[in-house]
Amino acid sequence: MESKMFKIYARSDDRIQLKIYPGHFATPQSHITHFLDITTMKSRSSEARRIAEALAANYEASIPIDTIVCMDGLEVVGAYLAEELTKAGILSMNAHQTIYITSPEYNSVGQMIFRDNIQPMISGKNVLILNGAVTTGETLSRAVESVLYYGGQIRGIAAIFSAVTSVAQLPVHSIFQQRDIPDYGSYKFHDCPLCKKRQKIDAIVNGAGYSKL
Repeated sequence: MESKMFKIYARSDDRIQLKIYPGHFATPQSHITHFLDITTMKSRSSEARRIAEALAANYEASIPIDTIVCMDGLEVVGAYLAEELTKAGILSMNAHQTIYITSPEYNSVGQMIFRDNIQPMISGKNVLILNGAVTTGETLSRAVESVLYYGGQIRGIAAIFSAVTSVAQLPVHSIFQQRDIPDYGSYKFHDCPLCKKRQKIDAIVNGAGYSKL
């Protein structure tokens, strides 16, 4: 896979680079034509801060945010995003005037849950959902449903890359969009043109990364 990798640069900040691997990949929801590697974006502090700065620019100071729910292991980005939003004048209704950073957990049947000790960070709170790469929007839809179930109010959805512009009638603000990767494709398993061509799957991928086959 490494020999196929190429990079694209964010329109808002050319220091933000997204590594892309073309091929045939299977996610839990679909088959995709490109794997988007956000590993260093969520683990290097300098890259995480740039991502946070770019995403924070999408939110007006009039929108309160109490909690950032981080998907795909983006807690480092979430912490920097909380800082950037606070600097921009975003208000938090929390007693300590600071933004919570948390992540959902998955139960044995794949449902997103928040433990009893985490639920006070969701219930009655203004929530921003932070995602890595959004392909079909199905996982993100489950995150929205989970936050609403636990009594939170969705104030925004942010992502590094998104192939969709909205989920559950909520706009998705992302640094990279499908137009940045014109030949990017996401297909249901039974409709995948790569499968029909008998092209082997290169790797199984999810928010944590990839495993070669």
